Amino acid sequence: MSRFARIASTSIGKKLLMAVTGLGMAAWLIAHLTGNLKIFLGQKEMNEYALWLHDHPSLLWPTRLAMLAFVLLHIRKGLQLTSENRKARPSKYQVERTLRAGFPSLHMAMSGIVLVLFIAMHLAHYTFHILPGEYRNDAMGNPDVYAMMISGFKDPLFSGVYVIALGFAGLHLWHALSSALQTLGINHAAYNQLLRNGLKALVIVLVLGFWSMPISVFLHFNNIVQLPIPAWN
Repeated sequence: MSRFARIASTSIGKKLLMAVTGLGMAAWLIAHLTGNLKIFLGQKEMNEYALWLHDHPSLLWPTRLAMLAFVLLHIRKGLQLTSENRKARPSKYQVERTLRAGFPSLHMAMSGIVLVLFIAMHLAHYTFHILPGEYRNDAMGNPDVYAMMISGFKDPLFSGVYVIALGFAGLHLWHALSSALQTLGINHAAYNQLLRNGLKALVIVLVLGFWSMPISVFLHFNNIVQLPIPAWN
């Protein structure tokens, strides 16, 4: 067994891997949101961004494979740690722990399951085009990602699932990011509160950013609210 494998098999090693993969996925979420918000700039900008990604497979595919590895490793180590904790925790501490723990930390497993199911649905829709949708080319002959996003978010069921799933993502991140920093030793009384507040603000911005797309599209294209945004030209 290699040194890395020996470390990864220990409790602290598993927590470190959980922390690193979790932070990696959080960084990807920030980048993903930044790109997807181009929907508010209109069809041309959104499709040009998608085309740029398609024209850079040396960037796109390593990132996709890395994220897949991160997700699988994160799930595996999370299940292992959960199993170990259940075996090691005496039943008399169950009530005390529940009283101390917050809602996000108590429901990490549930939010994680919701996220895995959402990722599968998201890939089926936007990457593999398995789910019903508007898959066509734009005037330049390139995939019309803008139309695909509009078509999906016009559907109340799809938008509802998207909003709920990203809410669970926020719950998961709320606890996971602070835990990751603590595991990595980024922990000091002088700036702990500042870090926690900064992480909470980041999670809120991420969730609201992702929510803004399905909610805006659904309200506008179902003629509930007319939004004066360039994307609706």
